[in-house]
Order: sequence, then C-alpha cells, then structure tokens
Amino acid sequence: MKMSYNKLWKLLINKQMKKSDLRKKAGISSSSLAKLTKDENVTTEVLAKIY
Repeated sequence: MKMSYNKLWKLLINKQMKKSDLRKKAGISSSSLAKLTKDENVTTEVLAKIY
C-alpha cells in the first residue's frame, strides 16, 4: 500500500512553514524528509516526532 503525505504538505502551507522548518522543529533527518517528500515508507518513530 502506497503512503501519501499530501495532508502534511497542505498543513505546512497553511501554517506558512517550509519543509526545512518541519525537519528542524521535529528533529528528523534530511533523509527522512526526502522519503516523506517521495511518499516512501518511514519509521513510526519519524511519524511520532512529527506528531
């Protein structure tokens, strides 16, 4: 099953945040952010940090 993080990107737009802001604020790596951008699988730990 393919994941889609479109709602996350819409939320960032609404909050006037950049992806780099999300990365710094959530404390995730640039490779994890790249996986999110490509709609690839990430660990639940990464998702928990964003939440």
